[in-house]
Amino acid sequence: MRESTIMKIHYGTALGAVVLVAVHILFRITMMDYGESLEYQNVLANYKFVPYAIMLEIILVLLSVHGFNGLRVILLELKQGRSYEKAVTYGCVAAMAGLVAYGSRTILMTSMGMT
Repeated sequence: MRESTIMKIHYGTALGAVVLVAVHILFRITMMDYGESLEYQNVLANYKFVPYAIMLEIILVLLSVHGFNGLRVILLELKQGRSYEKAVTYGCVAAMAGLVAYGSRTILMTSMGMT
């Protein structure tokens, strides 16, 4: 994939994450007292509300893609070399996939009441 395409994805994930995190924060502030919203039962209720759980999943994916691509860019600026670049790229993609898989598992298990 061309680097310009990757950077467009990077910028798009940043914009999407800013919008959804703002919605998430507004939801926390407007629904109830902030301290009350962090109580265990209220957090579990959020995961059981399917549209909210889907939004959390999208935030997880957007932030994972954006964060690991940013890490990849930083690591590529530190050192160059064809094999190094491939290792960094594949390592970041693997770490991102692992984080998304584990986070998705957590969201799914919590929304199904398996905690």
